[in-house]
Amino acid sequence: MKALAYTHTMRSVADDLREELQGEVLRLPFEERMALALRLGERGLELFRQASGLDRETAIRELQRQRQAGRTPSKCMSELIG
Repeated sequence: MKALAYTHTMRSVADDLREELQGEVLRLPFEERMALALRLGERGLELFRQASGLDRETAIRELQRQRQAGRTPSKCMSELIG
């Protein structure tokens, strides 16, 4: 038996839009989803690069450094990203 909630759960327009967009993406063929993911990644990198005033390679290294923050130090990664 499902428990009844004391108050009605509100759904936001953002929740509805998120579900709609997720459904649209999941209906895409795999190749198109991969292409979309790569385009979004490039767009995010460009936005970060512009906001930080960095060139592309420096922005990539900075994002890699941030991703490694808090992880167990790795000699290999230290050599790759500084």
